[in-house]
Amino acid sequence: MTPGFRLTAASGLHKGDRPYQQDQVLLINHPHAPGCLLGVVADGMGGRSGGRKASDQVMMTARQLFARFDPAHEGAPSLLRRLVEEANTVIKLTAISSEQEPHSTLAAFLMNPDGNCAWIHAGDSRIYHFRKGELIKRTKDHSYVQALVDRGDINEEQANVHPQGNILLGCLGMKTTPPPIDIHITPRLEPGDVMLVCSDGLWHYFSDEELAELLCHQPPRAATEVLIAEARYRARGNGDNISLAVVKLEALPPVVQPAEAPVA
Repeated sequence: MTPGFRLTAASGLHKGDRPYQQDQVLLINHPHAPGCLLGVVADGMGGRSGGRKASDQVMMTARQLFARFDPAHEGAPSLLRRLVEEANTVIKLTAISSEQEPHSTLAAFLMNPDGNCAWIHAGDSRIYHFRKGELIKRTKDHSYVQALVDRGDINEEQANVHPQGNILLGCLGMKTTPPPIDIHITPRLEPGDVMLVCSDGLWHYFSDEELAELLCHQPPRAATEVLIAEARYRARGNGDNISLAVVKLEALPPVVQPAEAPVA
């Protein structure tokens, strides 16, 4: 990471009011490159075992690729693109061998030691970048309701309660449609910046402003606990699986130089 910064982070996972857990979350440091960090969320779909198999395949692929990643010689966008493509291939092969139809969303960000951050997503799991209590950017869902919003047929508030909000136009494991490859690069992160990656079981219950306020003023662990508890409350007994990872950049205190010794 850029000198003078430190990272604080937390992740959370809750099955909500569902009988089983299909979400998966991963937040890991690179084994050989200090300051290199990968965050991934996968929201599996396809029945009790099918969805979990799909999200498991995303996590397995992410771990394998990240362990071999060399930030000094390989670009983060290249790794993230391979993550989407290879996880999609493995999920489709699983569908053939298991006679199921597993699918999964994917949202991932990779922070490099030099302070830049690359993102990729497929489906309706999201990545947010906050700075000084405001949203800088977030991913746009690959969903039917997002297409309606883009056309101007409905607004964001209507999209959040639309009865077809669970229909995805792009994700991993689709038979005839390749997963979308949407890559965004933040050239330089700053002290106080917060990155959030989460499934729709979390973001569905919060406005961008609520997320920004909480995440920018609370440590990641405290914010994660509050977000899960509040999402559970707002779901009123009908909540989906919840997964999230939060990373916050904090400036280190200035180094105090020792006073010079008097000259005799």
